[in-house]
Amino acid sequence: MTSPSAKLKKIKAKKPGWELELPLWQAGFSPVAGLDEAGRGALAGPVVAAAVVLPFYEHYPFRDSKKLSAQRREQLTEQIQAEALAWAIGLAGPEEIDRFNVLKATHLAAQRALLKMKLKLGALVTDYLKLEFPGPVLAPPKADDRSFQVAAASILAKTSRDCLMRDYAALYPDYGFAENKGYGSLEHLTALDIHGPCAIHRRSFKPVAQGRLFSC
Repeated sequence: MTSPSAKLKKIKAKKPGWELELPLWQAGFSPVAGLDEAGRGALAGPVVAAAVVLPFYEHYPFRDSKKLSAQRREQLTEQIQAEALAWAIGLAGPEEIDRFNVLKATHLAAQRALLKMKLKLGALVTDYLKLEFPGPVLAPPKADDRSFQVAAASILAKTSRDCLMRDYAALYPDYGFAENKGYGSLEHLTALDIHGPCAIHRRSFKPVAQGRLFSC
């Protein structure tokens, strides 16, 4: 059976592609998972991480989730979940973000995703997230523009978090969570000024801390 490394030498470079995984495969580390997160900059809700291992194909339609429409992300989520050799989601809630800070909470969400993976992983490629892991971790910036697997993880993390925020919108209807997903839109900031923070707001974040002091 031809190895992914051998096949890759025949493929013209693409972005995203397999350029980040290739040196890890060549060094004998397999499987390699892609990992990314969503929600670090939001004012409310969890931070969500996803890990993905894809079968080796020359091309996938996966891109950085921020460059895709919501409809396209949903379509690609179905493809990722159907075709991936393994995938998993982990999250850290707003109370953990407030307790540990958002970067440490992101690491916690990532570790929870990795613990759910059904494969024993040899290495990771992440989007500038330098995790503790027993194998190599390649963590360049903009990895979701260079790796199919990190792009797929970014899509899963984004769609999973968006789904959670739509559920929260039904519980806390004053903040427009279905539309703004917890980010600091004008509507959201205005609602914070009027109503103060609710149970899923990150109270350590300055725009939330400046709101009223009661909970909804």
